[in-house]
Amino acid sequence: MAPTTMEGWGRALMGDAVFDTPMSELSPLVVAGVLLCAAVVVGALVQAALGSGRKPKVYSPGIPLLGTLMGFAKNPIDVIRAGHAKHGNVFSIRLLHKKMTFLVGPEVSSHFFKGKETDISQKEVYEFNVPVFGPGVVYDVDMETRVQQFQFFAESLKPAKMKTYVGMMVREAEEFFAKWGDEGVVDLRDEFSRLIILTASRCLMGREIREQLFDKVASLYHDLDDGMQPISVLFPYLPIEAHRKRDAARKEMGRLFAGVIKQRRASNANEVDVLQTFIDAQYKNGKPMEDEQITGMLIAVLFAGQHTSSITSTWTGLKVLEQKAKWWPRLEAEQKALIAEHGRTLDYDVVNKMDNLHWCVQEALRMYPPLIMLMRYVRTAFTVDASGPHNGSGPSKDTKRVTIDKGSIIATSPTYAHYLDHVFKNPGEYDPDRFGPGRQEDKQKDKPFSHIGFGGGRRACMGERFAYLQIKSIWAVLIRDFEFTLESPVPEPDFASMICGPKPGGMVRFKRRKVPLA
Repeated sequence: MAPTTMEGWGRALMGDAVFDTPMSELSPLVVAGVLLCAAVVVGALVQAALGSGRKPKVYSPGIPLLGTLMGFAKNPIDVIRAGHAKHGNVFSIRLLHKKMTFLVGPEVSSHFFKGKETDISQKEVYEFNVPVFGPGVVYDVDMETRVQQFQFFAESLKPAKMKTYVGMMVREAEEFFAKWGDEGVVDLRDEFSRLIILTASRCLMGREIREQLFDKVASLYHDLDDGMQPISVLFPYLPIEAHRKRDAARKEMGRLFAGVIKQRRASNANEVDVLQTFIDAQYKNGKPMEDEQITGMLIAVLFAGQHTSSITSTWTGLKVLEQKAKWWPRLEAEQKALIAEHGRTLDYDVVNKMDNLHWCVQEALRMYPPLIMLMRYVRTAFTVDASGPHNGSGPSKDTKRVTIDKGSIIATSPTYAHYLDHVFKNPGEYDPDRFGPGRQEDKQKDKPFSHIGFGGGRRACMGERFAYLQIKSIWAVLIRDFEFTLESPVPEPDFASMICGPKPGGMVRFKRRKVPLA
């Protein structure tokens, strides 16, 4: 699972785990001159034997302590860009009394994505999610339990179940867009945000929630979402109004789901949704998930996907329509070909054949990943070779080997990494063909972690396939039934937001086709 919420600038200021962990210092009352010299010599020999390198250089612009923080709050990508240009692929920044080390580009990010959880961990940097998800799940449990809970979610994403989900997604999309009327202007992000909640409630939370309790659950989710403020990262239990509403919503969510779960268990229902998968799940010790854990996992999954899918759906439409003459005819032609072969059926197999639409979505995700940063806590020190190419003037020879100490917070930025010009050709251009045959810029052997919109390696988001199916199903319905015209300039990304989407104002005009695409 990809991180569930808000990996923006505020995440640099999270709880106790992000404090530096200094190395022990010998007391000057104990150290004699001769022993000190011996220690220096031994230390040098050990360093040479282990091949360890220097510590990451610190990028610190402007006013000491405050300069980096102020710039990071305004636009973290500008700070990352400046630090990268000055110090190369591995560098640190200080945010007040805390430090974060960036690994920029596929040349140095391998360990971030491939390292074991025992070496680099999510738990310490995402514990601020516990009030939202609730106790006993994800970042409130030990690693072994968390792994089992993730495996339960993986079970719900097997192909047989995904095939069922696509039908639910298409049904929700068709019913939603049937209410649009024949012509009008909409804000794409607002529309997709509402629709994704509907599809998520159907596929994840179950039929009962969608058909009987949707309005109530949607309102509670809104309070949970609003309860995740930038200040929540540093002080998740601060007694502010947003947190009080969050806590009340979480309590009520647990009560509602307890009733649904009890009814399901009593009826021995055979529903196909993520809720049923969690109800049927058993830990290795034979115990089922508790009702409160099931509720927490459903909330975590919803947070993981709702913003990502709605934001990426929005960027896909805005960027395609910005170059409508180039991309829209190709997407129409693709749908016509599939209709000729399969009729108007939209199922799992048909959606998976939409290569052009897939590349359009993938390119939108490359240019505008909703998660600005991904972060981990270092449990075991490691060394990286930082001398590879980057977008600055080039690191000096003494920057080749850099050691990341135990206790460090490491981060990588999909938003910045996706614009490295030695990885992607003309990265500022919206060019879905970069992922097509003959190019496949995301699959270069010497750059295994180039496209990291859904993470990668051990850190790949389990919901990636679900997200692509959801976004493609929605846009397939739209392409078949509507014509669109962009009514406003494409908005800039809102880097000050906890999850980065477009700023307000992405307006499009729709017109229902008199004759559906055929």
